[in-house]
Formats: sequence, C-alpha cells, structure tokens
Amino acid sequence: MLTEDEWGRVTGPLETAWTLPPRAYTCDEVFAQEVERIFHRDWICVARASQLPNPGDYLCVDLVDQPIVVARDAEGALHAMSRICLHRAMPLVEDQGNGTRFVCPYHNWTYELDGRLRSAPMMEGADGFDPNQCRLPQLAVEVWQGFVFVNLLGEAAPPLGPRLAGLEAQVRGYGLADLQIAGTLEFDSPWNWKILVENFMEAYHHIGPHKSTFEPVYPARQSSVPDNEGAPWSFLRMPGIPHSEGQISSFPNLPDERRDELFAAVAYPTFLFAASNESGAWYQLEPRAHDQMRLRIHALIHKDLAPHIDAATRES
Repeated sequence: MLTEDEWGRVTGPLETAWTLPPRAYTCDEVFAQEVERIFHRDWICVARASQLPNPGDYLCVDLVDQPIVVARDAEGALHAMSRICLHRAMPLVEDQGNGTRFVCPYHNWTYELDGRLRSAPMMEGADGFDPNQCRLPQLAVEVWQGFVFVNLLGEAAPPLGPRLAGLEAQVRGYGLADLQIAGTLEFDSPWNWKILVENFMEAYHHIGPHKSTFEPVYPARQSSVPDNEGAPWSFLRMPGIPHSEGQISSFPNLPDERRDELFAAVAYPTFLFAASNESGAWYQLEPRAHDQMRLRIHALIHKDLAPHIDAATRES
C-alpha cells in the first residue's frame, strides 16, 4: 500500500497534492487490497430499479469475484444474493429475465426469489440437513434516486442514504428516479478502474481529447467542484453556453439557471453519473483485475420520453 510519505502527498491541500503512485494502478497486491477493503465492504450500484419493474424480474451482475443476482419477489421487494447453489456451487441463473423461483440446473435444488431454499430432491434423511436453515447468502439492498445499490456486508452494512445526503442536495430538481435506460454501450476495458473514475470527474481534459466537442460547449476553465466536506462523493459542475429554445428535456423541473449545465457525480467507489438538460448517463463499472474492467454506459431519459424514442435514436 502507500507509504506514509505518499499518503501525505495524496491527501495534502489541492495546491500541493499529488496523484496516486503508479503501482496503485499496476499492482496485483494493491487490487487485492481494494477488493477486500472496498468492494467487499462498500455500496456498489448494480442496476436501475426500472430494470426490475415486475414481480419475478431478476438481473445478474458480478461484484469482482462475487456472482450475485438481484430479484423482485411476489410482494415487490428487492433482494440481492449470491447466485451460486449451496449444494455443489453451480450457478443458478445468468443474464436477466423473469421467473417464480431459481432452480439449479445440476441437482434441481430450488430457491425462492428471496434466496430461501424451497426444495432439495432426495435429501430426506441426510444427517443434520435442515432446509429451513438454508438460504443463499444475502446482500444489503438500498434504492437511491432509482439506482439499486448492494453491499456484501449484508445486515452489518451502514445505511447508504445518510452518506449521500449532500449529493442528493446537489442533484435536487433533476428527478433522477424518473429516468429509464434508453440504450447501453458495453466495453471490455484493459485498464485500471481508478483511471476511469478520475478522468470522469475532471473537465481539465476537455482541452485535449474533447477540444472540438465538449470544450466549446462546456469550457474546462468554468468548471468547479463544490466542497463535499470529506463525504464519500464528489460533484463536478460544468456551466455551458446557452442552448437553443424548444429543446426536449428529460428534467422538466430543472431550474432555468441549470438548463445549460452539465454535471458529473461520483459516489465512492464506482458510481458514476452525468446529466445535462437532455439526458443522463450512468457508467456501470465492474472491475475484474488491476488492469481489466467491464464498462457499460447506459443512456438515461425521462420515463415519459422513453416510449417515443425510435431504434435509430437509441443506437445514436
């Protein structure tokens, strides 16, 4: 990990602070520590609630080395749990879909949508076996602004809402809970996950890679980051030039003074979201190694606009 001197440089005042040393991005041991101390203990955004609208809907995702499934039960409650059978470690389900239960394809052990074991064929008489004591390992689940977060600590996880109270104040007026996914781009990204997070949260690079796109509209020099007072989130404001009248908005309740603005937000460690007047974008990161991650970029629009977006527009 970081030496005392390196830590002092990273955490120093902005005028004197350094970035992380190179091995923080290239070392297997550093990534192993991140898995143990961050991804196995913190809140990770895995879905939009609108992806699971109906009882029986489920969606699979990997939290680094932990395969999980998020499901909505018959009463409408969300559950997150391991998707690995307790018997012989066979994956119960893949991708996403709808069903009334999870059935292991190996020996037909069957689980309810909340992870409770429903049946185990031919296990009668097995010494010490009590199906009522068998349940898939559970994760904590919270929905914030329509985003579904999970935490591997389960009942021991601290509540998410208070941690994001300051960020919620920054996005007030956008009505993020009313957004739906309009389209998704997926990338296998051969680099460290922190590189994307850091790049996402600065407008400085507008003058380089985006000098003919973002920079003329959202000048880097005008961007600012409000003080988060040490909270585990950050918010980047990027004022823009006035847009044309009559522009379709995904945020009808947005104050006039923010309609020309682009913002980017991060909630530690990997929740990345950006929005302008027209739409939003959620960057879903799945780190896999110190030099590998899966990235899905979801375009989000207001739920009332979604039915009117044609296939060509979604692709663009």
